[in-house]
Amino acid sequence: MLRLVTVVCLLLAVPVLGILGSWLGLDQESWAVLQHQWATVLPEYVGTSLLLSVSVGLGVALLGGMTAAAISLFEFPGRRWFEWALLLPMAMPAYVAAYAYTDALQYSGALQTWLRALSGAQGALWSDVRSLPGAVALFVLCLYPYVYLLTRTALQERGVTLMETARILGAGTWRRVREVALPLARPALAAGVALALMETLADYGVGAYFGLSTLTTGIYKAWLVMNERMAAAQLASALLLAVALLLWAERRAQAKLRFASSRAGAQHAAEARPLVLRGWAAAGAFALCGLPVLLGFVLPVFALLKLMWLEARFGEFGLPLARFAQWAWTSLQLAAISALLAVALALVLAYAARISAGGRLLGAATRVVSLGYAVPGAVIAVGILLPLAWLQEYAPQLGLTNIVTGTITGLIYAYLVRFSGVALQSVEAGYARISPTVDETARLLGASRGRLFRVLHAPLLARSALAAALLVFVDVMKELPATLVLRPFNSDTLAVVAYQLARDERLGEAALPSLAIVLVGLVPVLMLSKAMRQR
Repeated sequence: MLRLVTVVCLLLAVPVLGILGSWLGLDQESWAVLQHQWATVLPEYVGTSLLLSVSVGLGVALLGGMTAAAISLFEFPGRRWFEWALLLPMAMPAYVAAYAYTDALQYSGALQTWLRALSGAQGALWSDVRSLPGAVALFVLCLYPYVYLLTRTALQERGVTLMETARILGAGTWRRVREVALPLARPALAAGVALALMETLADYGVGAYFGLSTLTTGIYKAWLVMNERMAAAQLASALLLAVALLLWAERRAQAKLRFASSRAGAQHAAEARPLVLRGWAAAGAFALCGLPVLLGFVLPVFALLKLMWLEARFGEFGLPLARFAQWAWTSLQLAAISALLAVALALVLAYAARISAGGRLLGAATRVVSLGYAVPGAVIAVGILLPLAWLQEYAPQLGLTNIVTGTITGLIYAYLVRFSGVALQSVEAGYARISPTVDETARLLGASRGRLFRVLHAPLLARSALAAALLVFVDVMKELPATLVLRPFNSDTLAVVAYQLARDERLGEAALPSLAIVLVGLVPVLMLSKAMRQR
C-alpha cells in the first residue's frame, strides 16, 4: 500500500518534474529561444510581475495588518459585524471583480456619466481601470483577508493580554502598538503576504483582461499563440522559481508564528479587554474596516447584479439561461469529481503516513503533494503538456495524448495536482486531533488496519473530510488558467465562460456566471467566519 501511495504522489509531481526536466535537454535551438526571450519579452514579464508583486505585497500588508489590529486590539461600533464581514472579499475572485469595476468605472459607465453631468466636464475623469495600478488595487481588495486572518489570529492569542500588561506598566497607546503588537504580528504578516503573492503570481484572468505582460500571461501566449513550447517551459520555470521562494518565505514565517502563541495566552486573552475607542478614533476604525468590505465585495456584487438586470431587461437575447445551466452543470461535475478524488487521496495518504510512523519516502511524497497548491495553474498545464509532447514524439504507440490532452481525464488530473494539497492539509489537521493512543488501544483489542480506519478514524474525520471536499470544490469552480488550456472542446466552465464573455466586452452576459462563482465561494467563507466566532 505504501509503495502504491508513493507512486501516486510521484505521478502528481510529474508536471513540476516536467518543467524542471525541460532544462536537461537545453540544446542550441532552446538556448537561442532563451536568448531571444531575454532580449525581448522576458525583462518586461519579470519587471511587470515584480512590480505587481511588490505593490500588492505592500498593500495587503498595510490593509490586512491594520484591519486585524483594529478588530483584535480595539473596541468600536460595528466591530462584531466586521469580524466576519472582512472575510467576504475572499469569495470574490480578482478576475470577477475586474469585470465588475471595468463596467462601473468606464467612460460610458453610470458613475462617470453622473459626475460629468454634475461638474460639466467633457473628457474622462480618470484613466482606464484596466492598468497596472488598477490590477494592484483589485488584488489588494481581494487578497488582504489572507493577511487579516493570520494576523488577527496571532494578535488575539496574546496581543490583547500583552497590550494590557504594557498599559499597566505605563506605556502609551501608540508605543504599545509599535513595540508590542507589531513585533508580535510580524510572522503572521509575512505568512499572509506570501500567500497573497502566490495568488497574485498564479492569476491569469486579471492580467489577460487588463492586457498586462506578466509571467503567467506570457506562458499562455508562448504555448497557445506562438506555439513555442520551450519558451513556455522557460517562462514556467521562472514563475516556479518565484513561487518556490515565496513558499520558503511562508514556511519560515509559519515556523516563527508557532513561537508567538501559547495556550496560556489564548486562555487569558478572553479576560483582557480591548481598548475602547470613541469619537473620531472610533469613526476612523469603522471606516478602515468598512471600506475594504464595501469596495472588495459589496460594490462588485451590486455592479454584477446591475449588469445582469440590464441584460435580462434590455439585452437583445436576454440572459443565456439554457447555456448557463450547461456551463454550471459542467462546472459542478468537474468540481464534485475532483473534490471526491482529492479527499479520497488525502485520506489514504494521511492514513498511510500515520501507520508508517513517519517513513522518509512517504514523508517526501506527502510534501510533494502539499506543494501542489503553490504551483500556478499555468505552470501545471505546461508541465502536463510538455512531457506528453515528448512521449508523442518518441513513443507515439502509447497513446497517452489521447487520454490526457483535451479530455476530462487530463483536466481532473490537473485539478488533483493543484488542489490535493488543500485536502491533505485539512485531513492532517483532523488526524492531529486523534491521539495515537486510540490507535494503539484498538490494535491491542485485535482491530485490523482496515477496520481501524473504517470504524474508528472515518467517523472522527468526517468533518475534516467534508471541509476538505468543500475547499477543493470551490477552488475548482474558480480555477481559470489550467482549465482554459486543458479543457475539452465544447466543455466550458463558469470561470472560462465568464472570462471569454468579458474579453469580448459582453459584460452583461458575463455577470451571471461571475455571480454564480461568487455565490459558491461564499460557502467556505461563511463557514470559516462561523468557526472563528465559536472559538
